[in-house]
Amino acid sequence: MLKRFFVMGSMLALAACDPAGPMSETPTDGAAPAPQAEAPAPYVTPPVTLTKGGLQEREPDTCGAVNYTSVLGQPAAQIQTLGITKPYRIVEWRGVEDQVYNPQRVVFRLDSRGNVYNIDCG
Repeated sequence: MLKRFFVMGSMLALAACDPAGPMSETPTDGAAPAPQAEAPAPYVTPPVTLTKGGLQEREPDTCGAVNYTSVLGQPAAQIQTLGITKPYRIVEWRGVEDQVYNPQRVVFRLDSRGNVYNIDCG
């Protein structure tokens, strides 16, 4: 009797440690999956007004970013088809980039789905 109690207690303790949590039924009645976070809308960074006393002064569209708007909202693979001969950078979603500013470099920023959502200089 004591042995059975010990085995049952051990099983209950192990069941409480299940990382998946309690099992629940998955809806099979055609219910829609939970909504995912939407990617930001594509845009080209507007020209920056030069001001004194700022940490960094930027010249507006010195790299010609407006010439590459055809890839806004497109997958990153489309950047290769543009035939860009000047310096450019592709920044992944939440990616790390150095803080070296090059006004002639085109910067393509990707959203969480890998699509281009912003084009600017830097």
